[in-house]
Amino acid sequence: MAFETETVLDRRRLRRRLSLWRALAVLAAVVAFGLLVFASSEGAGLAEGRQIARVSLEGIITENRDQLRLLKRVADNKQVVAVILYINSPGGTTTGGEALFEAIREVAKVKPVVAQMGTIATSAAYIVGLATDHMVAHGNTITGSVGVIFQWAEVSQLLDKLGVKMNEIKSGPLKANPSPFQPVDEAGKAAAEQMVAESQRWFVGLVATRRGIDTANVAGLEQGRVYSGREALANKLVDQLGGEPEAVKYLEEKRSVPKGLRVVDFKPKRESSWGVLGVSVAALGQVIGERAAGAIARLLDADEAFGGLRLDGLVSLWQGSER
Repeated sequence: MAFETETVLDRRRLRRRLSLWRALAVLAAVVAFGLLVFASSEGAGLAEGRQIARVSLEGIITENRDQLRLLKRVADNKQVVAVILYINSPGGTTTGGEALFEAIREVAKVKPVVAQMGTIATSAAYIVGLATDHMVAHGNTITGSVGVIFQWAEVSQLLDKLGVKMNEIKSGPLKANPSPFQPVDEAGKAAAEQMVAESQRWFVGLVATRRGIDTANVAGLEQGRVYSGREALANKLVDQLGGEPEAVKYLEEKRSVPKGLRVVDFKPKRESSWGVLGVSVAALGQVIGERAAGAIARLLDADEAFGGLRLDGLVSLWQGSER
């Protein structure tokens, strides 16, 4: 009886050992498979070799942190030897254009960057183009619109008709001035004009420095005029007419980029920039349902006609829509 008990115990111990070894074998197989996949991906990356990054900037420009992080990744990527910045935008916030300008200049310190303009590249989008080493535009690209806008709606008369009165206590006469709830006074108007003029001097100075021109000699430039690509070339606001093939050729012939490299799209993760409007849509979801609210948010985000609603502060945006 004791012999049988000992035999059963030995078998159980043997099974436990076998289970342990099986588990270790499975773990080793998983690790080996992971290393194989990693090595294959690394090998594919090395085999793919050097490339030209295409970074697209489309729609309304804001200070988008994901876009800025993308530019940093492109700058640090050892396989990327040059960058084509595709611009198709009417502009946006002046600060957004400034942030992108600075980020692109950082990229340009380590690898050549060329701008390829699409249908439109105006205002803050033109600020972005100024950061590149070479600007290529189509003959009918709309560009220029060097200028700054500070806008606000005034609803004081509407509130009077509705019988609504806004009361306020503020720390000084220039706090919240201009305000949408009262007619602008001379002090508020003068402060806003001074701020716009200062930003305009910065923008015009950027054009003069980066393009090497006397902006006063370019008809309409300091007054915010737009130009076709051909007019922009004649006024030295861009360097060349063409599209992506011309941008690639410039990189190959003037910046010693090897011929025949693939142009690969680099994209940031999408981030909503609706701010208060986004909160409103989220609140709406509690009433009409998350799915319906999500559909509304996607509609607003996709339609450039609503783009101006999410812009705060100084704006460099060409507003060519019908009035």
